[in-house]
Amino acid sequence: MPIPSRPRAAVVTATAVLLAPLVAGCAQDARPGDLTEQKLSWKNCPAPSQSEGGGSAPSPLPDGDPWQCATMKTPLDWDDPGGDTIDLALVRARTSGDRSRRIGSLIFNFGGPGGSGVSALPAFGDEYATLRTRYDLVSFDPRGVGRSAGVRCENDQQLDAYFQQDATPDDAAERTSLLDNTRKFNAACEKNSKKMLPQVRTTDAARDMDLMRQVLGDDRLHYFGISYGTELGGVYAHLFPKKVGRAVFDAVVDPTQTSEQGSLGQARGFQRALDNFAKDCTSKTRDCPVGDTAQDVEARIADLLERLDSKPIPGIFPRVLTQSAATNGIAQALYSKDFWEYLTEGLEQAYDGDGQILMLLSDLMNGRSENGEYSNVAAANVSINCADDKPRYSTAYVQKKLPEFRAVSALFGDFMAWSMVGCTDWAVPGAADHPDVSAPGSAPILVVGNTGDPATPYEGARKMADALGRGVGVELTYKGQGHGAYGGKSPCVRRAVDGYLLNGRTPADGTVCS
Repeated sequence: MPIPSRPRAAVVTATAVLLAPLVAGCAQDARPGDLTEQKLSWKNCPAPSQSEGGGSAPSPLPDGDPWQCATMKTPLDWDDPGGDTIDLALVRARTSGDRSRRIGSLIFNFGGPGGSGVSALPAFGDEYATLRTRYDLVSFDPRGVGRSAGVRCENDQQLDAYFQQDATPDDAAERTSLLDNTRKFNAACEKNSKKMLPQVRTTDAARDMDLMRQVLGDDRLHYFGISYGTELGGVYAHLFPKKVGRAVFDAVVDPTQTSEQGSLGQARGFQRALDNFAKDCTSKTRDCPVGDTAQDVEARIADLLERLDSKPIPGIFPRVLTQSAATNGIAQALYSKDFWEYLTEGLEQAYDGDGQILMLLSDLMNGRSENGEYSNVAAANVSINCADDKPRYSTAYVQKKLPEFRAVSALFGDFMAWSMVGCTDWAVPGAADHPDVSAPGSAPILVVGNTGDPATPYEGARKMADALGRGVGVELTYKGQGHGAYGGKSPCVRRAVDGYLLNGRTPADGTVCS
């Protein structure tokens, strides 16, 4: 079963509390009692917890400064701000430049939903060195993620089985098995994390960010959101339009789509990325080792997946590479052009009966470490999506929609269509069909779309810019490959984003970079 990587929408868990936070411009500063006055105790960061992905403590920054970590208290329930609190885990790198020119804190969310910002920011910190000259770089584990009251569902052994199951059922018995396993996973989430499940809505995370802004001492929120982080940023702008400072959305979620439309869009996006991979491989001067033409590459991949459906091959002992794991691994490799060489090698290996590389890629997608332990990215991803998304889809409905998904992608259509049953019997009702990101009165927000993005297809950038409102959303197009643009190899994108965040120079709407 894949992690439903489609980042989706916002708000609340019950009609009774839906209305108040969704009236544009009506939300005031988040002021839960005296929590705005709390002082953060910054210390050198420990090694990430297993729920954050594990690994070593972050190395010092290039100038020798340490990464610093702290915890911030926030209300468990934003509808009862004077009640119980939870701790949010934060990480920062203090500005490297002249502090008299410091703009403030630049808060990052790297997406998912369910990704640990405390792990991600140090891992990618070098990419943002220029921004650090005028900002403290800050990220966090959103509520339900990592060390921020992380949601727990199944254990490591159960997750191994969960991700090995057939995620594209072909008959009634396989459909029953998929639904039973989904219900079992979801019941484990309720059993182990019942208290948190109603509290992980995107609107809750947005309110946490406004409290964070105040605790960090900023009048306005300066923000860099990536993937699902663009949705979180859009919801923040809707709730607190007058508090938006300089904000960049990269790898942009389409906020107008239902979860079904988002899944269909991802099937189209991954197919587009696979087409680009196949064309790139077969256009090289040397022979492409996985096919003679782009069509041949994709035909051979389809044949491999069909064979794996009935006869898996050895993967990482004692696990075998199933059809689901192989599809998941291929999708992971399409997130970045830098991974295309591993996809080529993994396919070559799989054609020879060895599934190790594709399984490693699948493990990366699912948050599994080499020692067999999982982060909580799968649990958090499902919990946030199911709290946010109102629709619930039956197997009969998915079966009816399969032709539409297959028409978009023969390879990824079934995979993405069946991911729609992930919220079956979820303990908390979903909040809305899609988030409201309209933000009249907000400062300009730079919206960066990548034409080759598989996970958040390019078309979503224009939809986000339009939904933010006239004079707010400013679109920048990158003609490139991979998930996101700023971390790529385009000097044009970097100049535009850096010029905006560092000096307030907003590019012209419709600017195109290659």
